[in-house]
Amino acid sequence: MNLEVEARPPRSSILPVQAAGRDIDGPRPSTYNRAMPRKIILGFGISLDGYIARRNGDLDFLTIDKEGEAAMADFFSGIDTTIMGRKTAAAVAKMRQSGEVPDMPGMATYVISRRWKAGKREGFEVVNGSLKALVKKLKRRPGKDIYLGGGGELARSFLQDDLVDELFIGLGPLLLGDGIPGFPGKFPQRDFQLTECKSYSNGSVGLRYERKRDNVSRSRKRPPGEQVPSAA
Repeated sequence: MNLEVEARPPRSSILPVQAAGRDIDGPRPSTYNRAMPRKIILGFGISLDGYIARRNGDLDFLTIDKEGEAAMADFFSGIDTTIMGRKTAAAVAKMRQSGEVPDMPGMATYVISRRWKAGKREGFEVVNGSLKALVKKLKRRPGKDIYLGGGGELARSFLQDDLVDELFIGLGPLLLGDGIPGFPGKFPQRDFQLTECKSYSNGSVGLRYERKRDNVSRSRKRPPGEQVPSAA
């Protein structure tokens, strides 16, 4: 299982929603609630044909303005932990040095990597063990929700282990034709329920989905000879 994101992530891929512009439905209230269990939220911007970046890792097709930044600030008000891949972490470290990405005091950041040695590194906590064990440990701790950033291979690893509780997707109004896919595939079917759909003045759409785990009949193995029930 590859635990690292293969794309070189520019600034926008680190943030959960790249859709910018006026929210025609009004501002979304913060969903953080101390009484609720912590969730793993996978978020990124994506093109209509499913790409999170051009083949070379460029994200010039995604835009963000002050309203978009306000939406992300609202999102991160309910986040106190971030999980990312090695290449995303390396990009964040460079952007912090240049001032393009500010430091976020109080934000714990875990980097999933097999190349970097486990432990503290440049303000990150490097982890190269089990994803399930990491998520279980984080969810046992009190705190806000956990943002999974980067997409691609790291997202696939989390989906393979059914560790994603929510999707937060910024859908851009264009077709790239080629690029790095947000969901590379090769993971079991995962069902989600739409909880939020917001349109923006530039044609982008913000989508939010929650994982549905109550329908176990789809994922269970059927005994030999058992027929799949037909849709009515």
